[in-house]
Amino acid sequence: MTERDVIARIAPGVASIAPADWDACSGADNPFLAHAFLSILEESGSVSPRARWQSIPIVIDGADGKPAAIAPAYAKGHSQGEYVFDHAWADAWQRAGGRYYPKLQVAVPFTPVPGPRLLLRDSTLGPALIGALEAVTVQQGLSSAHATFVNPDQLPMFEDAGWLIRAGTQFHWRNDGYGSFDDFLGALASRKRKAIRKERSAAVEGLTIRHVSGADLTEADWDAFWVFYQDTGARKWGTPYLTRRFFSLLGERMADRVLLILAERDGRPVAGALNLIGTDALYGRYWGATEDVPFLHFELCYYQAIDAAIARGLQSVEAGAQGEHKLARGYAPVATWSAHFIPDVNFRRAVADFLVHEREAVASDREYLGSMTPFKKAAAG
Repeated sequence: MTERDVIARIAPGVASIAPADWDACSGADNPFLAHAFLSILEESGSVSPRARWQSIPIVIDGADGKPAAIAPAYAKGHSQGEYVFDHAWADAWQRAGGRYYPKLQVAVPFTPVPGPRLLLRDSTLGPALIGALEAVTVQQGLSSAHATFVNPDQLPMFEDAGWLIRAGTQFHWRNDGYGSFDDFLGALASRKRKAIRKERSAAVEGLTIRHVSGADLTEADWDAFWVFYQDTGARKWGTPYLTRRFFSLLGERMADRVLLILAERDGRPVAGALNLIGTDALYGRYWGATEDVPFLHFELCYYQAIDAAIARGLQSVEAGAQGEHKLARGYAPVATWSAHFIPDVNFRRAVADFLVHEREAVASDREYLGSMTPFKKAAAG
């Protein structure tokens, strides 16, 4: 297939594409890119035109008539649920008389998890798919296109196409061949080791911790977690992004990739953390509690996740966006990346200038944070 032969189409939602055809492009490593997860968002009403997340996957079909390249794209009427913040860009563009929304977002909704944003059964079609994203942006009169939390190995394709690159920072835990949580603690400085043991002991006093996955997940578990999620979502976002039906569908269709960690007092759930299981990573997503228990957030979201990752032989725990408090718990700063296409020359120039300085600041901050991890420092030679 030559570049002249490539024709892209806009599909009316993820659910309009056969699951096997989608997953042949997305692969099996990252559960958030699976047809099941993205179609659950649609079917549950969490993603919809009403929510101003209109699902419009952009597809290039192969010679066999099946999708060979897909971009999980959304027409957005706001900048909520993205975790790469462009509100200042929107304000500046609108003050200058422009219309920033709608825009095109290539992402997993509400999910700051790095992964491929060009889903390629045919690896040669990456540049053509980026070209299709640009064409849709221009032809539909959108202000811009944004591919957020892009895997580093796909960045060169966006850079070659002239997209602007933005840097961010998350905190991930890496499994350095640990056989147990105590092995992990052994890699930390003595003072940090003692602090974590003290936190864990205080967090679980009077509580029972339960890991639930697969067929063991029940609607009662989801009812309990829904209360936790609503409380946290209302405090963070005003209105929670996900509907109650989303969690039921997740349990029905992706139970083996779900790890729900519950804290119970006398058999009654009082807090919970939801994780998804990837091929190499455990992904922490949501947490909430109905009791204010010191250190319980750290226990459920960070320490129990490390326990679970070690038990499953996973290489990392990705515990979501931001959070410098993760440093003291053994999570190290890593770079995250996004790519941005802005057709207007003047607006693009202003954003490009901003990003040069922002990248320098983010890199400097990440280097400093990296020096603050609790791991033992190598002795000077």
